[in-house]
Amino acid sequence: MWNGDTAPEPDDAAPTRAASRRLARELPAFLLPWLRRRLLRLTLVFVGVLAPMWAFAELADEIHERETIGFDAPLLLLARSIATPELDTFFVAVTRIGYLHGVVPFDVALVLMLAVLRRYREAAFAAIALGGSALLNVLTKYVFARERPSLWESIAPEMTFSFPSGHAMGSATLAWVLVLLAWHTRWRGAVLALMAVFVPLVGFSRVYLGVHYPSDIVAGWAAASIWTVGAYLVAFRARRPWRLHGGRRGR
Repeated sequence: MWNGDTAPEPDDAAPTRAASRRLARELPAFLLPWLRRRLLRLTLVFVGVLAPMWAFAELADEIHERETIGFDAPLLLLARSIATPELDTFFVAVTRIGYLHGVVPFDVALVLMLAVLRRYREAAFAAIALGGSALLNVLTKYVFARERPSLWESIAPEMTFSFPSGHAMGSATLAWVLVLLAWHTRWRGAVLALMAVFVPLVGFSRVYLGVHYPSDIVAGWAAASIWTVGAYLVAFRARRPWRLHGGRRGR
């Protein structure tokens, strides 16, 4: 204690407080640019991987336990209640375009086009995302072995297992690939708008036709997101699409 006759002892905490104040001033200046540069990747990790992983895990647990998912039957019956001959024709066409007669040929053409343009990293990403998604879907169906809905006789019956939906997974994978590749281009808005209509339409067509539970559709979307976004984050961890080494945009 200082009694007035002796000098006060130096405050050892003063340098520490000064350093803390300096760090508090400098940290935002460092973090904000870092966050801006990585905002898209951080968003993709949460929106494209973590959230879908949680959704898929919740649904998969219910399917594994052979539990009934509460929203499945009501949504199937709601879709059935709006059926008309005209909608039958429309959704049969949508479901055909949504996989074998539309999505699959487009997948092949996209990979080949990217390869011809010598965009080899983009072509490899598309091939792994699209081909891997199809293979993963087949394997997952056999793991869960969920039977198709049987609330009514479908006009477009399917013989394979139900969970997750191949149409939903295939269309969502293609959508993710196109959106991610187009994100830094002027085509981003158009691709987003088109896929925002196409993917839900394909998914609803499967419910309307009575060949999938709604939970199959959600699981297909979630699995597609996890796989495709994960592949993108690995393939483009050092640079974004359409850029050559050194940051230059490819021709």
